[in-house]
Amino acid sequence: MLTMYSTPWCGYCRRLAAQLDREGIGYTVVDIEQDPAAADYVMKVNGGNQTVPTVTFPDGTALTNPTITQVREQLAAAG
Repeated sequence: MLTMYSTPWCGYCRRLAAQLDREGIGYTVVDIEQDPAAADYVMKVNGGNQTVPTVTFPDGTALTNPTITQVREQLAAAG
């Protein structure tokens, strides 16, 4: 299952969540404004920036503000 790091006000996050729902791809949302450890993680993988959506895959890789196509490709590559 994917983890999507997000904020409640992020339009890109809402769009990606809707696309994941439409594709039937399971995910968990973590609000980085409510979880300091999650905010730290997002900053770590994004060069110090709290850029969302940041998506973490089961294999430990992460993509920042990915398209649904990139998510599908990463899932396929991870097997």
